[in-house]
Amino acid sequence: MSIEVKNVSKKFGEVAAVNNVNFSVREGELMALLGPSGGGKTTVLRMIAGLEMPSEGDIFIRGERVNDIAIQKRNIGFVFQNYALFKNMTVFKNIAFGLKIKKWKKADIQARVIELLKLLGLEGLEKRYPHQLSGGQRQRVAIARALAPKPSVLLLDEPFGAVDAKIRQELREWLVHLHQDLNVTTLFVTHDQEEAMEVSDRIVIFSRGNLEQIGSPREVYDHPTNEFVARFIGVMNVLELEVRDGLAKVKELEFPAPNEPDGQRIRIGFRPHAVQISNDLTEFRYQAVLRRTYFLGIMLRLELELPSGLTLRSRMTKEEYAQLGLEDGRRVSFQIRQYRVLARENALLPEELQAIYEPPPTIAENI
Repeated sequence: MSIEVKNVSKKFGEVAAVNNVNFSVREGELMALLGPSGGGKTTVLRMIAGLEMPSEGDIFIRGERVNDIAIQKRNIGFVFQNYALFKNMTVFKNIAFGLKIKKWKKADIQARVIELLKLLGLEGLEKRYPHQLSGGQRQRVAIARALAPKPSVLLLDEPFGAVDAKIRQELREWLVHLHQDLNVTTLFVTHDQEEAMEVSDRIVIFSRGNLEQIGSPREVYDHPTNEFVARFIGVMNVLELEVRDGLAKVKELEFPAPNEPDGQRIRIGFRPHAVQISNDLTEFRYQAVLRRTYFLGIMLRLELELPSGLTLRSRMTKEEYAQLGLEDGRRVSFQIRQYRVLARENALLPEELQAIYEPPPTIAENI
């Protein structure tokens, strides 16, 4: 493994910022640390870099315990959210700075900087100063400077947070291509779910200092470990139900729950695309009014209101919407094709309750 975080905790006074975190990063992997503000992701990144010391636990880089190793000896490239470029230095000198500190030969510095200028699309900008660059260019210079000494690990703290949406999208694609070319182990912090899903090989999700789940973008979206992850990654309908006679019920909705005792309260979640809509009121068991349609580009999000007042969200393409002849205010029938029982944060359910629930065919025809 390139990075291993073992039983790591961090306290600031009496405040626990990180609680007994364990995960590893494979050699050459591009991994995201994702979570809301205060989740602990940046603190973990700073401990790996050596900018903070763990209160408990150990950090290993390529098998070597680095808790007591100085920052400059960890062979890590670190890129801050605000770039932290030297304002009085040109692009060339900014990139070369770390190499001079490490006493590289002048010819080697020249060759390495030219190599990075070409690799990162910065050719022709080497004599400019940071204030003469766009936000995207400044970020690329910061990454070039971090990559210059050929680090074994690249750490990025909210790397695209200071640029506008269009440039952010361009930088995401650029980072993926750069990583493919360099294959350097890369760990980046973000609070943007879409960014983590689009860029990373795997995602580590944090909440309130706790590690909630690790997995590929598809795994954390399709199989969230608990309710926090289900809500944080994408859009999720979440319902609380009570079990009676093998059925979990809320308002007019019923879901099979054959293994749950009567009186048990459970929470289930299902993605909007699992809510299948028909313009034929007799096709599916349940009916609702299409209260509002939200345009999301090629996709549409639909808000359904049931007779009881319960609101659900559905999702479909523009083509499906047009084919069904839908419009706001129209009555429709619907079924929920797939759902799952949700655990609370850091309270994992038994494995059998983590499985995706799919109604049997005889029930699916009625739901």
